[in-house]
Amino acid sequence: MNIIPTPINNCLIIEPKVFHDERGYFFESFNNVVFTNETGIEVSFIQDNQSLSTKGVLRGLHYQRGEFQQAKLVRVIEGEVLDVVVDLRKDSNSYGKTFTQTLSDTNFKQVYIPRGCAHGFLVKSDRAIFAYKCDNLYNKESEGGILYNDPFLNIDWEYDLDKVIVSDKDKILPLFENALPL
Repeated sequence: MNIIPTPINNCLIIEPKVFHDERGYFFESFNNVVFTNETGIEVSFIQDNQSLSTKGVLRGLHYQRGEFQQAKLVRVIEGEVLDVVVDLRKDSNSYGKTFTQTLSDTNFKQVYIPRGCAHGFLVKSDRAIFAYKCDNLYNKESEGGILYNDPFLNIDWEYDLDKVIVSDKDKILPLFENALPL
């Protein structure tokens, strides 16, 4: 496993070792012992989620607050997405910074997102199956979010934002400066 730091504290790109042969491929998508030894981060994932979305769907930017904050390990099973992370931790030297990474079923990259960050993604392929592990259970009352086209964050989604498909709920999320505190 190759672990690459990002501009956001403790947000990491994970590149698993992929073994290809005439039958296809095999890779270990997560190994807690290796992850902890390589990163020094101890995490215990307790919930797995998966979504199917079509081209142009933008989900996010979402986060959980308080005791329900979540660290996540995200990856794409099928297709390609632009994955986006925003640091919301006021005590972090990367507070307010964003990070983007293309994840696909051909590059096998994953992103580890620490607690205290907002997350979203935009589907670049005709469809995408997106999977993620969480270290805490989802809690509706602890939801938080930031508007995907917030001018302060100025995220380059690499897509025409007039053509994105966004849920009604995500269209009315607050700006970064008005987001609910962690």
